[in-house]
Amino acid sequence: MDGEEIGLLLRQERGQFLEFLSAYDYKKNATQKKSGDDLARDIARLAGGMANSDGGTLLVGVEPDKAVTGIPSPPDELQELIRAPQSLLSPPLAPTCRRAQLGNLILLIFEIASSPEVHRIATGRAFYRIAMENPALPPEQIESLRESKRRVFYERQNVVEAALDDLDFGAVEMLGEKIGDSRDPLSLLTRVYHLLDSSREPPPATMAALLLFAKDPMRWHPRSGIDFVKYEGTERRHGAALNVVKRIRFEAPLSRLIDETVGRIKEHVRERTLLHDLFFRERLEYPLFAWQEALVNAVAHRDYSLTGAPIEVWMFDDRIEIRSPGLPPSPVTVEQLRQQQRVHFSRNPLIVRVLADLGYLREMGEGIPRMFQEMENHGLQAPEFSTEGFIFTVTLRNTPIYDDMTLRWLNQFGATSVRQRRLLAYAYAHGKSFSTTDYQRIGEVDRDTAYREIRLMVKQGIVAPFKPKSRSYKIIEKL
Repeated sequence: MDGEEIGLLLRQERGQFLEFLSAYDYKKNATQKKSGDDLARDIARLAGGMANSDGGTLLVGVEPDKAVTGIPSPPDELQELIRAPQSLLSPPLAPTCRRAQLGNLILLIFEIASSPEVHRIATGRAFYRIAMENPALPPEQIESLRESKRRVFYERQNVVEAALDDLDFGAVEMLGEKIGDSRDPLSLLTRVYHLLDSSREPPPATMAALLLFAKDPMRWHPRSGIDFVKYEGTERRHGAALNVVKRIRFEAPLSRLIDETVGRIKEHVRERTLLHDLFFRERLEYPLFAWQEALVNAVAHRDYSLTGAPIEVWMFDDRIEIRSPGLPPSPVTVEQLRQQQRVHFSRNPLIVRVLADLGYLREMGEGIPRMFQEMENHGLQAPEFSTEGFIFTVTLRNTPIYDDMTLRWLNQFGATSVRQRRLLAYAYAHGKSFSTTDYQRIGEVDRDTAYREIRLMVKQGIVAPFKPKSRSYKIIEKL
């Protein structure tokens, strides 16, 4: 059984919910065993980061490239490693941990649940898992994270009146097949996803389990679905001037809700006919990734304790709005999203982990920057983020910022940054040349940043100076 479980973990990639930790140091072409204290500190940092974020699995005794090298520690030292999250973190963390054996190699498997508390190491630093990284949080963000965690309890509530028969175990089996885990559904819900309280018998379901897998999710949450409304024109009108063209209410467990909603909304996203390379081509008025990512984020991160409001998708002639109950949870701010900063905090970490394993959430913290890039690549305005009352809204507009000829010319340069594309569009209209001063003005950056990013474009073969040490540049066209 150990070999089967380790094999399952090794088939997965390191990321938000999985990390491999070596018991060896590799310095100056020499290999040596980490000291017990160093390895214990590494375990505490990674376990604390996962507990402060969305939880996950830590496999100790495996290299980052998945080579299994084991833990060459005597039994007493091994016991100290098992206790590291409890002895080195404040408040103490007690994840599930068990020894596993592969041949003559010993490994440790830590199963870490997302914690309602913020765990720090002895120096006072708190770590936070984002994708494959485990950065230390700035002091001001630690307090924001602590305050957010105090309010994030809704999905963890045990619903004592719910029975196991209220869950669709067929859907849980499908999740197991998706991740290649052959354990029975009850084990998946308790040991892997912490969706059932295994300390009680029979184990009561959490609200997250019911939202994700209930046969009748509306019984437990009256507005956990998505309302889609399509309007004629660019404004909402009421009464005699009501301009609703289509209204659809999607009600399904969250494990199915996204697919059902995306499939139907796609039918209402129009295609545009463009002249491209002397042929007429069809292109959707909104890039699929952009509005689907906004919808997925709404399902994953909305405030489900606001039971009187659903997620809403409003479609107008000129824009689509994805409206989610609940403001961005601190330490995430609207301004950070507008600046495309790589931020991540889950109001619903239990739900997030399941949605990630179902393939809806990819690299944490990368979705918003990619939304900007997709809109830019389609020649559309950047996503807009706003709040009104308790509603957080993502707005995507279908108004082009470039004409078709400019957009076709820009796309020859591939996945350049938003600033670079805007600079190139400016150059296209000004003799296909620009200066460092132009870059500063258009990119709204200082001289050093402008110079650094221009040098990167030179290395990429996109631009070249007119002459050595010149501050004026010409575009190197590929078409």
